[in-house]
Amino acid sequence: MTERIALITDSSCDLGAEVIAEHGIHVLPLYVIYGDRSYRDRVDITPSEVYERLDREVPTTSTPSHEDALGLLRKVREAGFTHALAVHISSGLSGTMNVVRAAAEEVTSLKTTVLDSLSLSMGLGQVVEQAAQWLKEGVTLDDVVSRAREMVSQSKTYFVLKTVEYLRRGGRIGAVSAALAGALDLKPIISIDEHGKYFSYRRVRGRNQSLRELFEIAREGVAAGANRVAVMHGGAEEEARTLRESILKLPGVTKVTFGQVSPVLVVHTGPGLIGVALGRA
Repeated sequence: MTERIALITDSSCDLGAEVIAEHGIHVLPLYVIYGDRSYRDRVDITPSEVYERLDREVPTTSTPSHEDALGLLRKVREAGFTHALAVHISSGLSGTMNVVRAAAEEVTSLKTTVLDSLSLSMGLGQVVEQAAQWLKEGVTLDDVVSRAREMVSQSKTYFVLKTVEYLRRGGRIGAVSAALAGALDLKPIISIDEHGKYFSYRRVRGRNQSLRELFEIAREGVAAGANRVAVMHGGAEEEARTLRESILKLPGVTKVTFGQVSPVLVVHTGPGLIGVALGRA
């Protein structure tokens, strides 16, 4: 039987709808939860709708349900796929990967490989998009998995925030650290470590300095060989476009992917996020 390989990811990948459609990528939504109502990330709610409500109500987030994952895998199998590669948000930040892995154990007729991106947003999206391209070129599943793991090991994501208050509310940063950052106007450059968890990569003072530092990180990454660059934002489009234009002027850079982060990430970071993802494939 000829192998047919499906590519699966989740809504935190922040890939554009046109990329998802072009490659036939299957997307499993996470959830944004307000009290007694919940919304599927990027399906029932948009980032701007989250921002509009933040001053009145800050939601929580949730992984896809076991039934959601089962339903998607069964749908993929019924569509004639024999194998699936599922690449998901860092297991250090979300339980999504474990939900998919558990569901895959039940859908035994679909041979599913689950890969931890150790990233999120366009850091995840870059790996997914490149994997889609390799599959389109006819690269075998084993080779795609091997190449994707290598890409994960070489990819880095960095972002800055206007405030760490939303990270504090979500339990990602302590109250003392948040208060200190606010009092001193310290802006941590946040990245993701080898375990897929947030850490403070550098600390600078003030918004303008944090954006200059983010550009320097991008410049250093490109100089070191990064050939995939993405700029993402959360309610800070003008500043993010300015950063993108600066990165495009760097030697050897011909394309910088640009987009807005998912509602799920908005919940944990609040308005004002700007980030860069640097990858090598």
